[in-house]
Amino acid sequence: MTTADISTEPTGQPAQETFPYERACPFSPPRQYAELIDRRPVAKVQLATGREAWVVSGLREARQILTSDKVSSSRTHANYPFYFDAPSQMRTDSSFIAYDPPRHTEARRKVAASFTHRNVLRLRASMERTTDACIDALLAAGPPADLHRLVSLPAPMAMICDLLGVPAEDREFLQQHGERLFGGTSSQAEREAAVVEVGTYLEDLVRRKEREPGDDLISRTVAAYRAEDGDYDVRDVVNTCRMLINGGHETTANHITLGVAALLEHPEQLAALVADPSLIHAAVEELVRWLGLGDLAVPRVALEDIEIGGEVIPEGDGILVLLQGANRDPRAFDQPDRLILARGSRRHIGFGHGVHLCIGADLARLELEIVLTRLFQRVPTLRLATPVGELRTKERAIVYGVWGLDVTW
Repeated sequence: MTTADISTEPTGQPAQETFPYERACPFSPPRQYAELIDRRPVAKVQLATGREAWVVSGLREARQILTSDKVSSSRTHANYPFYFDAPSQMRTDSSFIAYDPPRHTEARRKVAASFTHRNVLRLRASMERTTDACIDALLAAGPPADLHRLVSLPAPMAMICDLLGVPAEDREFLQQHGERLFGGTSSQAEREAAVVEVGTYLEDLVRRKEREPGDDLISRTVAAYRAEDGDYDVRDVVNTCRMLINGGHETTANHITLGVAALLEHPEQLAALVADPSLIHAAVEELVRWLGLGDLAVPRVALEDIEIGGEVIPEGDGILVLLQGANRDPRAFDQPDRLILARGSRRHIGFGHGVHLCIGADLARLELEIVLTRLFQRVPTLRLATPVGELRTKERAIVYGVWGLDVTW
């Protein structure tokens, strides 16, 4: 599994065998996913934390879970399937991503206007300037250079910070703390500290926006809470901002890095994209499907017994939807393990599904389109400086990816 050792077990029986991490390459899901889809698309497993949970690996079954009113996203449930010993704040201080309707609906609505397709398109010029500045930094560093550090990380961080109204000088602070919280190698104490320090910083920023509002998402969100709720809890805005920073940065950064590596490893697909730039929209959908990075982005807890995929998930049990498995389900996609940019299907669940569909999906799509287009236009001789098989992967991170990507040209 990408994020925790898991072991299969017949329903009601103790776990017997722990799966190792086994990938054919950094782009492939662990081989066990295919076995799960084929034999048991809904299966009970043991996580590395020692907790038991159900994993859902088939696309049809995943869609059922993600649209069911019989499951909860709330982290307050005892069996909520964290992949590590989570900081207490991750249970008590959450945003709408961990709320259930109607609370989820009300909280999401307060920020949704900033992420409409129309409003996202207005950011294109700013995204292009940011992307070009990052590519300038890559070229200035000279080959070989780490594309992940110089392009993939700073470009989406700049965009989400601009959208929120975070000062440019604070982006590095937020990026470092995000890596501590989600990278998979930090200790419990480091994760606790990251949550507290980012929360303190964002609370100070929200208070500043109260006094001096601007044309940014934080100011608009504060105004929305005040207009609807009067005396609101500042933590609601803080937690929403923290979620948007983490979700709008970490996932997009890893999609950029692995997307570039995937295209360089599939030169015929890259050549087709370069020859026909209009293919970029379909290419982004296919890359998001094929990479499927967020296996722990959609944990759930059963609110009542759920019969699905030939199994019954008992009330109170934790559930993980394996995006990498579901997006490679051969029952849903022809030749699912092949990267075919022209496929362009939106049937994948790379951005989630149901009421919790990623609020920033259109923003992420546009960022990926711009970065991939501008990068290969400006650096047509780009190639990997490190073989794919030698890349260090984020096996225990909430969002899968690689730690770096050295490129040359």
